[in-house]
Amino acid sequence: MKFSKKIHRIQTSMTLAVDAKAKKLISNGEDIISFGAGEPDFDTPDKIKQAGIAAIEKNSLKQAILNKFERDNNLIYEKNQIMVSCGAKHSLFNIAQVLWEEGDEIIVLAPYWVSYPDIIRYAGAKPVIIDTLSSNGFKITPSQINSAITPNTRAIIINSPSNPTGSAYSKKELEGIAECALSNKLLIVADEIYEKIVFDGFEQHSICSIGKEVQNNSILVNGVSKSYAMTGWRIGYLAANEKIVKQIEKLQGQSTSNPTSISQMASITALNDSEADVRQMVDEFQKRRDFLFNCLIKIPFVKCYKPVGSFYMFPDFSAFYGKSFKGITVNNSTQLASFLLEEGKVVLVPGIAFGADRNLRISFAASMDTIKNGVDRIIKTLELLK
Repeated sequence: MKFSKKIHRIQTSMTLAVDAKAKKLISNGEDIISFGAGEPDFDTPDKIKQAGIAAIEKNSLKQAILNKFERDNNLIYEKNQIMVSCGAKHSLFNIAQVLWEEGDEIIVLAPYWVSYPDIIRYAGAKPVIIDTLSSNGFKITPSQINSAITPNTRAIIINSPSNPTGSAYSKKELEGIAECALSNKLLIVADEIYEKIVFDGFEQHSICSIGKEVQNNSILVNGVSKSYAMTGWRIGYLAANEKIVKQIEKLQGQSTSNPTSISQMASITALNDSEADVRQMVDEFQKRRDFLFNCLIKIPFVKCYKPVGSFYMFPDFSAFYGKSFKGITVNNSTQLASFLLEEGKVVLVPGIAFGADRNLRISFAASMDTIKNGVDRIIKTLELLK
């Protein structure tokens, strides 16, 4: 059978592959602790479930999204500027298919969410990767952006707070990025799916809220999966100028049409009436983050940035590369993740999946007991390497 050239441009999602491997081992009776999942371990709040059960023919999800933007981000949009899709990933895929093609270059900041490069490649465009450093909070500077721009550069993707690093940009930093994008006529794609999961009183800002010109030159992507523990409900949305939205509507109309009405109704309740639930989850995430960070920085040779948001930690384990156990030498993040799984029965995601081979991603979307047991396994397994 002959497959299209487009499908050969992309790789299997490593996060999904790691999760599938862990589930297979668990189904075989293995005692596995997984730090690989990119979804909250909390149950969907009951009132959101009830709204899904009470789904009706006509709903006002777009209005709830408009209200959310005005309330949370001080942003005004019209309904014809909103597109609801089957998750934020679907929104990003639609953007790439509608706006980018062969010869286009899209700036992506590493460490990046695993799907950005392949979504871009599938559209025929080229991801231009700019590395960021933990010493700078895994954040890009305008000068780095300027150095990567060519006549073919069309857009830049900003993910704040970030998966996998947990870094987040201040308003001043976002202003610098926005000014750089505007002066170079770059579209800004703002992935803000983790916007509500921030710690230590960090003041989260949408880059689109900087000013009307920036808003008009940006596509804001969000969804209910992360903040409301609704990963399986598959509701994402984007806000952009009506010309872009019209073309995305055309594309989605020939694929999924619209998300299920049950999920749409549940999402209305999530956006309108779930802030107390979100605060409770974020408070618990912060406790877990603090515990995990304090454990990791005590491990000899491990370097770790303390995340400002999301529910991930992205420590540097590269000091263990070149070490061996029972004739097996670990030389990269894939091999170290495999070693931790095989010898320690603990799941971490290789950093190479995010464009950073020195690191591994740990999700603290797990109970405190699971985190404690998992960290103990990590420490004991690393001690085997000599």
